[in-house]
Amino acid sequence: MLTRIDHIGIACFDLDKTVEFYRATYGFEVFHTEVNEEQGVREAMLKINETSDGGASYLQLLEPTRDDSAVGKWLKKNGEGVHHIAFGTADVDGDAAAIKDKGVRVLYDEPRIGSMGSRITFLHPKDCHGVLTELVTSAPSESPEH
Repeated sequence: MLTRIDHIGIACFDLDKTVEFYRATYGFEVFHTEVNEEQGVREAMLKINETSDGGASYLQLLEPTRDDSAVGKWLKKNGEGVHHIAFGTADVDGDAAAIKDKGVRVLYDEPRIGSMGSRITFLHPKDCHGVLTELVTSAPSESPEH
């Protein structure tokens, strides 16, 4: 069962400049940063709030580390902006299977490791009214690792 909006992914050309905008404009602070070599991105997670299920909601700012990454290609085509929405779930495997049974394409055969050690998969945007959708099971402890 999907329990919350885990994060909204925002693609950007300059991560540091974008982080500073969200800090100066809204007061959001960086909770976690990392480079995901597999996905070709450098990212910053800005915590927005805690949630009743023990998780949190974030903005995920994504800067490509290479032009051929999914985010790099997306930026080239669309420019900066909302890239995807992610829903939190206690069971990414079970929820992905249930959604697949409803005719929605799941992009990974098996969930992969995402931000902060989470387990993730994506749903095809053409099956989700044009929205790239991610399912996320948070790692057991959501502690920052800068």
